[in-house]
Amino acid sequence: MKTAIVTDSTAYLSEEEQARYDINIIPLAVNIAGEVCDETDITATSFYDKVRNTKDFPKTTQPAIGRFVALFEQLKAQGYDEVISVHLSSGISGTYQGAIQAGAMVDGITVHAFDSEISCAVQGFYVLRAAELAAQGLEGTKIIATLEAMRPSVDAYFIVDDLAHLQRGGRLSAAAALIGGLLQVKPVLHFVDKVIVPFEKIRTRKKAMKRAEDMLAEAVKAGITDVAVIQANCEEEAEKWRASLQALYPQLTFKLSYFGPVIGTHLGEGAIGMGWANMKASTN
Repeated sequence: MKTAIVTDSTAYLSEEEQARYDINIIPLAVNIAGEVCDETDITATSFYDKVRNTKDFPKTTQPAIGRFVALFEQLKAQGYDEVISVHLSSGISGTYQGAIQAGAMVDGITVHAFDSEISCAVQGFYVLRAAELAAQGLEGTKIIATLEAMRPSVDAYFIVDDLAHLQRGGRLSAAAALIGGLLQVKPVLHFVDKVIVPFEKIRTRKKAMKRAEDMLAEAVKAGITDVAVIQANCEEEAEKWRASLQALYPQLTFKLSYFGPVIGTHLGEGAIGMGWANMKASTN
């Protein structure tokens, strides 16, 4: 059994991570001032620079089904029997549904689509775990079962400077954005039932980050193994945070990641957060 791994660009895997397991990336697209480009064709830094210098709010677009079909056909031609296709939450994008539809259109290869119900580096944890298992020769149904076993351990919390990005992008209600703006809070957000919702509204960024640390402490007690600190063009601040957390929890594996153009469109520059998972979870 030969199993390919597919994900979308919002997993924000490093080039090294992609190359290690030959992970295939389907890009989402971003439209900035009428210029549409694949997320993989623009760096996060360049994106935030462009947003700062335009009056138009960026828009994001999910991949066309045809791109999935073409990739699945290509993988079939390369001798793959199965595909594990892991995508950002179906509550904020139709990408996962696109993978399902495309999989049904390609004969001769079985596509197992997986809804991460989250995004960014935490989505990437699922991808990397699936890739490890595929490299060990596990069949698709067993890989999906293991990803489901990981799900209870997966969580993420992030802090944004301006709720207007989420509101304009349709990822947060106008009422929630208005209240946040009036109070000048730094809300801690997370995913619940596949969508982004406020977790707590806190007055300062420092206190909001401390609240996220509190949630991490609880997750450590529950047995997580990996943590990602994620930033939107505030890398120095995020690296200091990562280093302090690594010193506090030397038994965990930490990585520094980023909010790329698609997710950055909705969170805005300056967003910071963290997410985690138990990469050793199993069905046994």
